[in-house]
Amino acid sequence: MHGEDTWHGDRPKEECGVVGIWTPGSQAARAAFFSLQALQHRGQESAGIAVNGGGQVTMRKGMGLVGAVFTDLSDLQGEMAIGHTRYSTTGASVLANAQPIHCVSTVGEIAVAHNGNLVNTKELRDELIAEGADLQTTADSEVIAQLLVRNLHLGVVNAVAVVMKRIQGAYAVTVLTPDMVLGFRDPHGVRPMVVGRLAEGFIVASESCAFVPVGAELINEVGPGEVVIIDQNGLRMAQAAPPQAHNLCLFEMIYFARPDSRMYGSLIYDARERMGMELAVEKPADADIVVPVPDSGVPAAIGYSRVSGIPFCEGMMKNRYIHRTFIQPDQRMRELGVRMKLSPLEDRIRHKRIVLVDDSIVRATTTRQIVKMLLDQGAKEVHVRITAPPIKHPCFYGIDMASTKELAAATMTEKQICNHVGATSLGYLSIAGAVRAVGRPASEFCLACFDGRYPIAVPKELSKMAFEEGAVGELATVKV
Repeated sequence: MHGEDTWHGDRPKEECGVVGIWTPGSQAARAAFFSLQALQHRGQESAGIAVNGGGQVTMRKGMGLVGAVFTDLSDLQGEMAIGHTRYSTTGASVLANAQPIHCVSTVGEIAVAHNGNLVNTKELRDELIAEGADLQTTADSEVIAQLLVRNLHLGVVNAVAVVMKRIQGAYAVTVLTPDMVLGFRDPHGVRPMVVGRLAEGFIVASESCAFVPVGAELINEVGPGEVVIIDQNGLRMAQAAPPQAHNLCLFEMIYFARPDSRMYGSLIYDARERMGMELAVEKPADADIVVPVPDSGVPAAIGYSRVSGIPFCEGMMKNRYIHRTFIQPDQRMRELGVRMKLSPLEDRIRHKRIVLVDDSIVRATTTRQIVKMLLDQGAKEVHVRITAPPIKHPCFYGIDMASTKELAAATMTEKQICNHVGATSLGYLSIAGAVRAVGRPASEFCLACFDGRYPIAVPKELSKMAFEEGAVGELATVKV
């Protein structure tokens, strides 16, 4: 277990970030690097970039943050590239499972990067192994890559169409072939994907925040079941599978996406501010100040303050230089818990009745530590207000949350959670309130972690580590 998981385990873990770039006349790896840094919030376990130079795929990937993996890009030469930053949702956090995934096909080498999670991976892996496939990883992304290379002889759009018929789940995928960059999104549109225009060339990525560092302009969101083709002829889009009801993950809007990204035409920051405004109406509190849990709670706290008239006040500072670490904390550090990441501003919170605004409660461990920290520093009352509705069901579509028995809202009543975290009061934003804040119909979102209605059928038993079976140690030594 990583150190951060110990003192920050109450957060749903990020999924992955993908990017695909074609930059004629310049090195695509450099643009991919800066775009991946903008997507770093989506995964910090590993990073990788694959480039196509003269029809040959060169790839480098490693464990850790983007800036640590790529200190020199001189060996990554080419005008086309894809990149990936990972938090594991299927498969262990080892180097062999880092992406992009490399495969050789009848039309040449390809590389594949994937954000999301398949729900029929076991069935497809068994079929591929029976067909003689030599699978090198335990990640579901390799299943996508293997299916794709087996069908590229049909043409790009047809190959993607065949793959979409076979795989079930949530996915946003970028692909590097000998002569093009592809991007495609599952027919339900659970995971986000956008396409943009560079001064020279085009880019496809998980979020529009990836466009800013490279000066790209947002063109459009990639639709459910749609494929983007970028090559020497420019950019074109095709429908590879019939779109189902659009089911973008609402948690992207609440927590995962960067505040400066746009989804469904809305700036994420503004949507979160409106969530805070809705929360103030639904769950008012008699208090002196509104304090956000940094950083994701800031927009909602501003919105709560605006509607309630209670002054906004930063009561904690975040240590922005603590990332995932393989150094295990000792018992004393575990007891300090969240103080490794958040420092209270004692003079601002002493003798104050506080509305504490945060984005979510999963296990409730972090919320409990934050409330205790504020009370220890002299706060009179702490009224916890959460912009995510109660999380009662696990996610199988690319978010690593927790099992049902570990979810606070699945095992305790709201009053019991309030007592457990030591708060003066507790209030969640309703599903209806969160949807109103975004300004789109509830039918256009995946709400499964809140209401248990999974838009894509999920097997009764599905485990992130289903394909490890003791192979982690062996996989960790595989050279890539």
